Amino acid sequence: MNRRQALRNIGIGAGVLIVGPSTLSLLQSCKNEPDYEWQPVFLTASHGFALKKIVDIIIPATDTPGASDLNIAQFIDSYMDEVEGKRRREGFLKSADAFSRAFENEYDKIHEEGSDEEFENIVKKYLKASPAEREEYVKRTTETQDAQDQESEMEIDADAGAYAYLTSVRDMTIWAWKTSEEIGENHLWYDPVPGEYIPCGPLEELGGGKVMSL
Repeated sequence: MNRRQALRNIGIGAGVLIVGPSTLSLLQSCKNEPDYEWQPVFLTASHGFALKKIVDIIIPATDTPGASDLNIAQFIDSYMDEVEGKRRREGFLKSADAFSRAFENEYDKIHEEGSDEEFENIVKKYLKASPAEREEYVKRTTETQDAQDQESEMEIDADAGAYAYLTSVRDMTIWAWKTSEEIGENHLWYDPVPGEYIPCGPLEELGGGKVMSL
């Protein structure tokens, strides 16, 4: 199975989840790429810089590996480049641009000059928005999409686009992290040959309360 087909089998955002050896190998290959050599293939270098900051905020390294330890940013970039359809690819790029504008609006500087604290605060601003704020962001996104059907070069609202971008990145980051070989086999409850179904039982005998991998 080639790299593109393996990525398709992952099916992020498509409601499909086929996890087999090739898929896990793909995530492992992203993990094995030296970080200092990474150059985004889909995103710009500027967007790649921001993406790495964002995924590390979403899943920092603690007693388990963080997003950067598993090269999750590289994986997201590859997935968007090789699998997603044209419409979602374009939407992802526009929302990444919107995040950059939102950062500049917030701090009066480009995000490449942003501190870790500033990145943490702006990610928190959108991902921990109130229900009313989230509803407003979604409304603005819908209005912009309707307008873009008439004028494809129109920019999306900075706040709404930043919210959409961070939401998408968060979902993909968590999914890829949980699906990686390192996390699945070494940090979750991993049983490649599960036995009988036990609806109730002591936690110490059922993975110690951990989420089951695969």
